[in-house]
Amino acid sequence: MAESIFIGGGGEGYGAPQTLLLDKANRHGLIAGATGTGKTVTLQIMAEGFSAAGVPVFLSDVKGDLSGLALSGSADFKLHEPFMSRAQTIGLELQYDSYPVTFWDLFGEKGHPIRATVAEMGPLLLSRLMDLTDVQEGVLNVAFRVADEEGLLLLDLKDLQALLVWVGQNAQALSLRYGNVAASSVGAIQRQLLVLENQGGTALFGEPALDLADMMRTRDDGRGEINILAADQLMGSPRLYATFLLWLLSELFEELPEVGNPDKPKLVFFFDEAHLLFDDAPKALVDKVEQVARLIRSKGVGVYFVTQNPGDIPDDVLGQLGNRVQHALRAFTAKDRKELKTAAETYRDNPAFDTAEAIQEVGTGEAVTSFLDRKGIPQIVERTLIRPPSSQLGPIDEPTRKAIMSISDMAGKYDKTMDRESAFEILSKRADAAAKAAEEAEAEEARLEEKEREFKAARRYDGGSTRKSSSRKSSDEGFGDALASVVVKELKGTTGRRLVRGILGSLFKGR
Repeated sequence: MAESIFIGGGGEGYGAPQTLLLDKANRHGLIAGATGTGKTVTLQIMAEGFSAAGVPVFLSDVKGDLSGLALSGSADFKLHEPFMSRAQTIGLELQYDSYPVTFWDLFGEKGHPIRATVAEMGPLLLSRLMDLTDVQEGVLNVAFRVADEEGLLLLDLKDLQALLVWVGQNAQALSLRYGNVAASSVGAIQRQLLVLENQGGTALFGEPALDLADMMRTRDDGRGEINILAADQLMGSPRLYATFLLWLLSELFEELPEVGNPDKPKLVFFFDEAHLLFDDAPKALVDKVEQVARLIRSKGVGVYFVTQNPGDIPDDVLGQLGNRVQHALRAFTAKDRKELKTAAETYRDNPAFDTAEAIQEVGTGEAVTSFLDRKGIPQIVERTLIRPPSSQLGPIDEPTRKAIMSISDMAGKYDKTMDRESAFEILSKRADAAAKAAEEAEAEEARLEEKEREFKAARRYDGGSTRKSSSRKSSDEGFGDALASVVVKELKGTTGRRLVRGILGSLFKGR
């Protein structure tokens, strides 16, 4: 079994061969560079290397190019032609091969459906997803707390919508217990839920929810499964994309056991377009990412951020990325030059060249690289020719994708949605029971009023007085009618007001 992944080498003007040590691969990494400089190919060869070493991989395919991992490359394929001389230059005997791939898609079109429950997502990530204010996030936290206390499962968006209606109707009681729960905040959250639905968020939430074990499989031949999330359509909703990947990372952090420093990772997670995770993110969310990145390596998970500029990553997170591949950066503006200088300063200097100049000069498929050595220390930066991939460069066609999906172990497991009893169904039953009680009360009130009219008519007929004492009425009508009168008094008012007050019960009753 290989102990490292060969990333690239050199010829004249380049450094020593560069390898990523498997027992240091859970120390995280960075793949950076401007558009068109070769980041996708670097990601592809890393995924191949991890899979060959028996390490499962999760990555998002933003442009559709990475689906080629499922097919073997070939020397006569036009996209591979430029790589042939490079393989000879770096002394690589290139062996073409395909890799075990499972396709996933939040929308269930280009891969197997992938879902989470609302409860698993939690109020923090949902608040980020819906761009809620601090006050609105506080109300959402109250809603989740109440759902927990009331035993209301939150599985899909209609559960959350029903819960918010309940919260709005019981705002006064909730405010006494949890602080101000304003109807305006509830309304704002409901409007953001509508926006989320319009962006396709409904497809994300529900059951069956993803079983993390399905992301961490190895084939019978020992190779790790490469899980590819189709993200070309998902990128139309960048906040949904970033929040989903952060949720997946958080779930891995919460559920996986501690393994210390394994010989190789249990899973490697590539976070493409990583800047979307941090753009306008509140401090609480950035702190969560930093915490996960710092601690998840002890669970055996390596996280690799893929982005255009290292400056897209907060310093506290960037400082934890020990394995780095930096493709070319362009410095056309003063801001670009500042970011270039900052990127160069994050590497150990190589006396053979100026790092900032090298980052500007490397061509497509070249990079400056630095990986951790046996002691976990970053090596000096080197100029590197990135090796060619063994699998197909570029996307596969739709018939091939569908054929691969049809024989996958995941075929049929997540295709059909489940809708077991949860908050929506429970609250709907309470609403139906309340409405039925209100109808019965109205009917009883009408019956009593009709009896009252009949009684008055009878008194007029026999010439008696129409004045009645409470004791006389109790005597004439009996105990049951008197009790019904008390109930009617309690239910006095318009039908709409009674329904609103009783539709879902109070906070402390009705369970």
